[in-house]
Amino acid sequence: MSVTFKRVQRKNPQDQAAPAKYYPQLVVWGKPATLESLSIQMKEKSSLTLGDIQSVLTNFVSAMRTELYNGHSVSIDGFGVFSLSATTEGSEQRKDCTAEKIKAVRINFRASSAIRPNLDTSTTRAEERIDFVDLDTKLQELNMTPADGTDDEETPGGGGGGGGGEDPLG
Repeated sequence: MSVTFKRVQRKNPQDQAAPAKYYPQLVVWGKPATLESLSIQMKEKSSLTLGDIQSVLTNFVSAMRTELYNGHSVSIDGFGVFSLSATTEGSEQRKDCTAEKIKAVRINFRASSAIRPNLDTSTTRAEERIDFVDLDTKLQELNMTPADGTDDEETPGGGGGGGGGEDPLG
Protein backbone atom coordinates (compact mmCIF):
# COMPACT_ATOMS: atom_id res chain seq x y z
CA MET A 1 0.00 0.00 0.00
CA SER A 2 1.25 3.47 -0.75
CA VAL A 3 -0.04 6.92 0.10
CA THR A 4 0.96 9.90 -2.03
CA PHE A 5 1.96 13.22 -0.53
CA LYS A 6 2.61 16.65 -1.98
CA ARG A 7 4.52 19.60 -0.56
CA VAL A 8 2.41 22.56 0.56
CA GLN A 9 3.89 25.87 1.71
CA ARG A 10 2.16 27.49 4.70
CA LYS A 11 2.73 30.35 7.08
CA ASN A 12 2.26 29.91 10.80
CA PRO A 13 -1.09 31.67 11.51
CA GLN A 14 0.12 32.58 15.01
CA ASP A 15 3.35 34.15 13.73
CA GLN A 16 2.82 35.85 10.39
CA ALA A 17 6.36 37.27 10.51
CA ALA A 18 7.88 33.79 10.51
CA PRO A 19 8.95 32.45 7.12
CA ALA A 20 6.62 30.01 5.41
CA LYS A 21 7.58 26.34 5.65
CA TYR A 22 6.83 23.33 3.49
CA TYR A 23 4.72 20.54 4.95
CA PRO A 24 3.87 17.14 3.46
CA GLN A 25 0.13 16.89 2.75
CA LEU A 26 -1.48 13.55 1.97
CA VAL A 27 -3.26 13.34 -1.39
CA VAL A 28 -6.60 11.60 -1.87
CA TRP A 29 -6.87 10.07 -5.35
CA GLY A 30 -10.01 9.47 -7.36
CA LYS A 31 -13.44 8.76 -6.04
CA PRO A 32 -14.07 7.63 -2.47
CA ALA A 33 -14.75 4.00 -1.65
CA THR A 34 -18.48 3.30 -1.43
CA LEU A 35 -20.62 0.77 0.37
CA GLU A 36 -20.83 -1.15 -2.91
CA SER A 37 -17.08 -1.14 -3.59
CA LEU A 38 -16.33 -2.23 -0.02
CA SER A 39 -18.99 -4.94 -0.30
CA ILE A 40 -17.34 -6.26 -3.47
CA GLN A 41 -13.94 -6.42 -1.72
CA MET A 42 -15.52 -8.22 1.24
CA LYS A 43 -17.34 -10.66 -1.06
CA GLU A 44 -14.01 -11.71 -2.56
CA LYS A 45 -12.76 -12.70 0.90
CA SER A 46 -15.84 -14.54 2.14
CA SER A 47 -18.53 -17.02 1.19
CA LEU A 48 -21.30 -14.42 1.53
CA THR A 49 -23.13 -12.97 -1.44
CA LEU A 50 -22.84 -9.32 -2.42
CA GLY A 51 -26.48 -8.78 -1.39
CA ASP A 52 -25.89 -10.34 2.04
CA ILE A 53 -22.90 -8.09 2.71
CA GLN A 54 -24.68 -4.95 1.50
CA SER A 55 -27.71 -5.78 3.63
CA VAL A 56 -25.58 -6.28 6.75
CA LEU A 57 -23.65 -3.04 6.19
CA THR A 58 -26.82 -1.04 5.52
CA ASN A 59 -28.46 -2.43 8.65
CA PHE A 60 -25.26 -1.78 10.62
CA VAL A 61 -25.28 1.91 9.64
CA SER A 62 -28.95 2.20 10.60
CA ALA A 63 -28.42 0.49 13.96
CA MET A 64 -25.35 2.62 14.70
CA ARG A 65 -27.27 5.80 13.94
CA THR A 66 -30.09 4.69 16.25
CA GLU A 67 -27.63 4.02 19.09
CA LEU A 68 -25.90 7.38 18.60
CA TYR A 69 -29.22 9.24 18.51
CA ASN A 70 -30.21 7.47 21.74
CA GLY A 71 -27.17 9.00 23.44
CA HIS A 72 -24.87 5.96 23.36
CA SER A 73 -21.37 5.74 22.01
CA VAL A 74 -20.73 2.86 19.60
CA SER A 75 -17.55 0.85 20.16
CA ILE A 76 -16.47 -1.54 17.42
CA ASP A 77 -13.67 -3.87 18.50
CA GLY A 78 -10.57 -3.46 16.37
CA PHE A 79 -11.99 -0.39 14.63
CA GLY A 80 -12.84 2.41 17.05
CA VAL A 81 -15.49 4.37 18.92
CA PHE A 82 -18.14 6.65 17.45
CA SER A 83 -19.82 9.29 19.62
CA LEU A 84 -21.72 12.55 19.31
CA SER A 85 -20.48 16.00 20.31
CA ALA A 86 -22.10 19.39 20.09
CA THR A 87 -21.19 22.98 19.31
CA THR A 88 -23.03 25.04 21.89
CA GLU A 89 -23.62 28.58 23.02
CA GLY A 90 -22.96 29.49 26.65
CA SER A 91 -25.47 30.94 29.10
CA GLU A 92 -24.77 33.09 32.10
CA GLN A 93 -27.59 31.51 34.11
CA ARG A 94 -28.29 27.81 34.58
CA LYS A 95 -31.98 28.24 33.75
CA ASP A 96 -31.04 29.72 30.35
CA CYS A 97 -28.95 26.69 29.41
CA THR A 98 -31.47 24.87 27.19
CA ALA A 99 -31.47 22.64 24.11
CA GLU A 100 -31.83 25.77 21.95
CA LYS A 101 -28.20 26.56 22.85
CA ILE A 102 -27.08 23.50 20.83
CA LYS A 103 -26.04 24.89 17.45
CA ALA A 104 -24.58 21.83 15.69
CA VAL A 105 -24.03 18.13 16.37
CA ARG A 106 -21.12 16.13 14.97
CA ILE A 107 -20.24 12.47 14.92
CA ASN A 108 -16.74 11.88 16.26
CA PHE A 109 -14.57 8.85 15.59
CA ARG A 110 -11.62 7.71 17.70
CA ALA A 111 -9.68 5.00 15.92
CA SER A 112 -8.67 1.86 17.76
CA SER A 113 -4.94 1.30 18.08
CA ALA A 114 -5.47 -1.80 15.91
CA ILE A 115 -6.18 0.32 12.80
CA ARG A 116 -4.07 3.38 13.47
CA PRO A 117 -1.35 3.81 10.88
CA ASN A 118 2.00 2.51 12.05
CA LEU A 119 5.01 4.40 10.71
CA ASP A 120 7.43 1.85 12.19
CA THR A 121 9.62 0.73 9.31
CA SER A 122 10.30 -2.60 10.98
CA THR A 123 6.68 -3.72 10.45
CA THR A 124 6.84 -6.92 8.44
CA ARG A 125 3.18 -7.46 7.50
CA ALA A 126 2.53 -5.71 4.18
CA GLU A 127 -1.08 -4.81 5.06
CA GLU A 128 0.13 -2.93 8.15
CA ARG A 129 2.79 -0.85 6.41
CA ILE A 130 2.26 2.47 4.64
CA ASP A 131 4.78 3.53 2.03
CA PHE A 132 4.77 7.23 1.19
CA VAL A 133 5.26 8.30 -2.42
CA ASP A 134 6.32 11.83 -3.37
CA LEU A 135 3.88 13.28 -5.94
CA ASP A 136 6.55 15.42 -7.66
CA THR A 137 8.83 12.43 -8.12
CA LYS A 138 6.01 10.25 -9.42
CA LEU A 139 4.85 12.91 -11.89
CA GLN A 140 8.42 13.43 -13.11
CA GLU A 141 8.68 9.70 -13.74
CA LEU A 142 5.51 9.98 -15.83
CA ASN A 143 6.76 13.19 -17.54
CA MET A 144 3.72 15.11 -16.31
CA THR A 145 5.35 18.04 -14.48
CA PRO A 146 8.18 20.50 -15.05
CA ALA A 147 11.62 19.14 -14.22
CA ASP A 148 12.02 21.59 -11.33
CA GLY A 149 9.02 20.03 -9.52
CA THR A 150 7.49 23.40 -8.62
CA ASP A 151 3.94 22.53 -9.67
CA ASP A 152 2.48 22.49 -6.12
CA GLU A 153 -0.83 24.18 -6.88
CA GLU A 154 -2.94 21.53 -8.58
CA THR A 155 -3.10 17.83 -7.96
CA PRO A 156 -4.10 15.60 -10.88
CA GLY A 157 -6.81 13.13 -9.96
CA GLY A 158 -8.37 15.55 -7.51
CA GLY A 159 -8.56 15.69 -3.80
CA GLY A 160 -6.94 17.79 -1.20
CA GLY A 161 -5.22 16.04 1.59
CA GLY A 162 -6.23 15.24 5.05
CA GLY A 163 -5.07 13.40 8.03
CA GLY A 164 -2.17 13.90 10.33
CA GLY A 165 1.09 15.59 9.59
CA GLU A 166 -0.33 18.61 7.80
CA ASP A 167 -0.85 20.99 10.74
CA PRO A 168 1.98 23.54 10.85
CA LEU A 169 1.41 24.08 14.55
CA GLY A 170 1.41 20.62 15.82
